[in-house]
Amino acid sequence: MMKRIITAAALLLLCLSAFAKLTVKEPCSDRMVLQQQSEALVWGHASPGAAVKVTTGWDRKAYKATTDGNGVWKVKVHTPEASYNQYDIRIEGDGGKLTIRNVLIGEVWIASGQSNMEMPVRGYFSCPVEGSSEIIANVKLQGKVRMFSVSQDQSDEPLDDVRKCSGWLDADPRGVQWMSATAFFFARQLNAVLDIPVGIVAFPYGGTRVESWLPREILEAYGEPLERIEQNHYHNPFRMYNSMQHPMQGYTAKGFIWYQGCSNVGHDDVLVERMGALVRRWREDWGDTVAAMPFYQCEIAPWEGYGGSAPAFRRAQHLAAATIPNGGIVVTNDLVYPYETGQIHPCQKRQVGERLAYLALNRDYGYETIACYSPEALELRKSETNPGELLLKVSNCTNGIDREKGIEGLEICGPDGVYVPVTQAWMEWGSGTLRVSSDQVPDPVGLRYGWADFRPGNLHSCEGLPFSPFDMKL
Repeated sequence: MMKRIITAAALLLLCLSAFAKLTVKEPCSDRMVLQQQSEALVWGHASPGAAVKVTTGWDRKAYKATTDGNGVWKVKVHTPEASYNQYDIRIEGDGGKLTIRNVLIGEVWIASGQSNMEMPVRGYFSCPVEGSSEIIANVKLQGKVRMFSVSQDQSDEPLDDVRKCSGWLDADPRGVQWMSATAFFFARQLNAVLDIPVGIVAFPYGGTRVESWLPREILEAYGEPLERIEQNHYHNPFRMYNSMQHPMQGYTAKGFIWYQGCSNVGHDDVLVERMGALVRRWREDWGDTVAAMPFYQCEIAPWEGYGGSAPAFRRAQHLAAATIPNGGIVVTNDLVYPYETGQIHPCQKRQVGERLAYLALNRDYGYETIACYSPEALELRKSETNPGELLLKVSNCTNGIDREKGIEGLEICGPDGVYVPVTQAWMEWGSGTLRVSSDQVPDPVGLRYGWADFRPGNLHSCEGLPFSPFDMKL
C-alpha cells in the first residue's frame, strides 16, 4: 500500500510539474552572458501573483519576486567580476523548477541596425565576408564570445517575448558562421584586450529605416505614415521596434553598436533629430537616465546606387554622433575594393567591428593609448606664402598622415568648381595642419575628401584611422 501511495504521489508531482507555468524569458537562457559587477536583470513568466525564487550559482544568494498581473517576474541579481567560470541559476516557483545552465559573467553589448549589421560571418548570397572560411575553421573562442540573435520579425503591437531567435551561440566553428560579422569582430577584439567573456544581443533587420526602430507614438508626433508596407516590408515603421527591440528592453548591457542608414539616404534633413530621438528612447527603455550607455554608429557603406545623396547623409551621421551624448561613429569609406561599386554589403567587416571596439576600449574601458578617433576637417584657409596651396586644420592627427603620395579620394578645385586629385600633400610637424595643392589648380578655393556615393579614400592618420569625408570651401 505504501509503495502505491508513493508512486501515486510521484505521478501527481510529475503532472503538476508538466502543467507548471514557470518559464524564463529570452535572452535569459542556457549559455547567456550577464553584465559583470551590475544588478543584472533576470526575468520570466509564471501564473499571475505567483512567488518565484532565483538562486545564483556564484554566491548562492536567493532573490524573490512575485509575478505581476501579466504573469511576468523580474529580479535583479548582483553579478561578480568577469571570469570564464561557468555558473548555473536555479529558479523555483508556481509548482516548477528550472535551471539556466552554463552562464558566463562578462561584458554585454546590444547590436542592431540593418543588413550590414545583420550580415553573418558566412556572408550572404554573392556577398562574402573577407576571410570567412579561415575564421570559421580556426575560431577558438568557445566560452569567450557568445551571441544571441533575434530573427527578423514585425508586429503591429509591442511584444513581451521574441517569437524567433537563435538562442545563445558560442564562437566555435558551428556557431560563429551565423553571428553578425561586425558584432563578432567587435566582440573578438574586446575579448582579446580585456581577456573576459563578451556577449552580444543582436537584433538587426536588413533594409530597415530609423523609423522602423522608433515606437508608434514618436512617429505619430512626426506625422509619419504608419500604414503597413507590403512590397518593401523592411521599410515598415515601428514594427521592428515592437517585435525585436521591445522584448529585449532592459537586458543589462554596457552599451549599443549600430550599423544602419542606407534606407534613410535622401532624408539627411531629419536624420539628426530622429537618431537623437532613437538613442534617447532606447536608453530610456534600458533605464539609462544619464546617458551612461554609449551609442556607437557606423558610416553607411560606399555604394554607387545612392543617387548622389550619400555625402550629405554621411555628414548628417557625423553630426548626429557629435550631438548625441556619449555617442561616437566610425568611418568606413576606405573599407571597399574598387570592384565593389555595386555591392551594398562590402566584404571588409573585420575592420568595421574592430574600429567600433577601439572606441569602446578607449572610452569605456580605460585603454586611452588605443587610437579611436578618425581625423576630422576643422578649418580651411589659403596659404599666405603660396597662393596655390590650401591649409587644412585637422583634428586627431597629431602624429601625421600615413602617406604623402598616391593619395586617393582627396580633391581640390579652383573658382570654376572643377575638382581634380590633389598631387601634393604633407602634414606640418606638430601643427595638425595639412598642406595640399595640385599642379592643375593655381588658385584653389575648395577641398573635399571621399565626397561621393562611392569614392574610396586611402588617407589615414599614422595610427591607421581613416580621414572622415568632408567638403570645404573658402
